[in-house]
Amino acid sequence: MILTELHLHYFRNYQDLTVHFNPGVNVLIGHNAQGKTNMLEAIYVLSLTKSHRTSNDRDLINWQEKSALISGTVQKSLGKVPLEIQFTSKGKKAKVNHLEQARLSQYIGQLNAILFAPEDLTLVKGSPALRRHFMDREFSQMSSKYLYNAGQYRTLLRQRNKYLKQLKYKQQTDRVLLGVLSDQLAAFGAEVIVARQHFLKHLEKWAADLHQEISLHKEKLKLEYANQLKITDETTVEQAYQELFKLYQDNESREIEQGTTIYGPHRDDIRFLVNDKNVQAFGSQGQQRTTALSVKLAEIDLMKEQTGEYPLLLLDDVLSELDTIRQTHLLTAIQNKVQTFLTTTSLSDVARQLIDEPTIFEIEHGTLKEEVK
Repeated sequence: MILTELHLHYFRNYQDLTVHFNPGVNVLIGHNAQGKTNMLEAIYVLSLTKSHRTSNDRDLINWQEKSALISGTVQKSLGKVPLEIQFTSKGKKAKVNHLEQARLSQYIGQLNAILFAPEDLTLVKGSPALRRHFMDREFSQMSSKYLYNAGQYRTLLRQRNKYLKQLKYKQQTDRVLLGVLSDQLAAFGAEVIVARQHFLKHLEKWAADLHQEISLHKEKLKLEYANQLKITDETTVEQAYQELFKLYQDNESREIEQGTTIYGPHRDDIRFLVNDKNVQAFGSQGQQRTTALSVKLAEIDLMKEQTGEYPLLLLDDVLSELDTIRQTHLLTAIQNKVQTFLTTTSLSDVARQLIDEPTIFEIEHGTLKEEVK
């Protein structure tokens, strides 16, 4: 898929802007605080209806205004699709082909985008919550079923945790309702767990090949889904449900005592192994960065495999964080494959040599100017 046109109206520091993009590499150059990351954020929001930088949608609206609009045209294999997200004090509205979507979940998947920012290099050594968020964000774009099940699980988890606290403090005494909540939570949790196992196995296939190339065939990468069940590639949703529900039943008193749900996909993690050693605990910073780069680049092929379309790739000032070898592998991997948006304060000589006919935009104070070749 290709984002051919983007229009911003009172989004962040952009007053009113329409820009047409290259189907290849689009480079956004400018000093800090000029609007480079805001541009990438707008594309990300158009894809996922929410920002990666803030949970408060009001932050996206120009501080002098009451509403903001992001719209764009996506070229897919089956034709052009106009998309639109509007933010007001009352909330946000999403449109596909000029038709408002009743639920945001119906919108997600129309435009797929993978964001790679410097903080993503901490995917390996960061917290388990970071990796769970990574799975939910990326897999939801690939599967509307995963998006739905993960959303239902989060809703039920909040309800069950609230009820566990009420039981703990004797505000409630009815354990029958807890059993009902446990049953429902186990059902959606099982769907999420089995889907994660499936996606991670496919992601490993692409990431392992990339990691071998970057490490000059010296290292072999494996991805393991670290969860509390005995999950294998052959585990069915029904089997996962039975196992998870039994954990809730067997540990009911313990969870009431703690006032929280201690089993389920909200406690899971990804384990990265390089040459069979846990790279999170024993890997060098170079190995950790190579692993993160391999996994992020592998998402491109996984998304194509799962959806039939390549996603957009958003690179937010990543080149400055990578050495020459990793820069080279990154830019070679995306060449002539995926539409890319790259922000930087300056395009290094190595990057210029590797990028084939980029369109370069200079950004200053929320205005764009295409560089004349």
